[in-house]
Amino acid sequence: AAMLTRILNSLGIEAGTTSHTERVVSALGGFIVILLIFHISRFFLGAGDMLLIVPSMGASAVLLFAVPHGALSQPWNVLGGHVISAAIGVSCALLLPDPFIAASLAVGLAIGAMYYLRCIHPPGGATALTAVIGGEATRALGYQFVLTPVLLNALVMVLVAVLFNYLFKWRRYPAWLAQRGEQPDAAAESATIGPIRHEDLVVALSEIDSFIDVSENDLLRIY
Repeated sequence: AAMLTRILNSLGIEAGTTSHTERVVSALGGFIVILLIFHISRFFLGAGDMLLIVPSMGASAVLLFAVPHGALSQPWNVLGGHVISAAIGVSCALLLPDPFIAASLAVGLAIGAMYYLRCIHPPGGATALTAVIGGEATRALGYQFVLTPVLLNALVMVLVAVLFNYLFKWRRYPAWLAQRGEQPDAAAESATIGPIRHEDLVVALSEIDSFIDVSENDLLRIY
């Protein structure tokens, strides 16, 4: 058992702390929002080109519904990450004749822009790439591609995430809704805090009942 644990840890596989309910809810949210995205994207891009933009939205769905409290899942990250990356992708596609240079530069510039504008959202890189390698329908839209379908898709995803996650009291999106009203106990804050054990972290994570994109070891290092 100890050797198996070491092997799992070496592969980055940690014991799950989320309930089956949380996992099913996350999957259901992803199903609902991508179904909507398919219809929106098909309306503006047609059946062919929509297949290129939907995957980046699928990646966003994972963040919005499996990690709703994560820093990369927050509204500005989703909206800014997709829209800014799309604008950069369209610009590169229009200004650079070589598609390989344009696509590579679009992703690189999108990463840099998301860093500086504090809206890092990994699926944004795929959106920038799609703007360059998209088909005729995508190229014909030009900068309209940034608004429809990219911005519209992102707005729909954020709206669905807010409404859907609100149905479950342990899931609040955006993250500030979960933090609102939580007033720290001054006496508790001033009290001496004892050492945190591994078992304490496991219990705390299970009570949160949401996927947290940080390992127990990292939490201990931060503490």
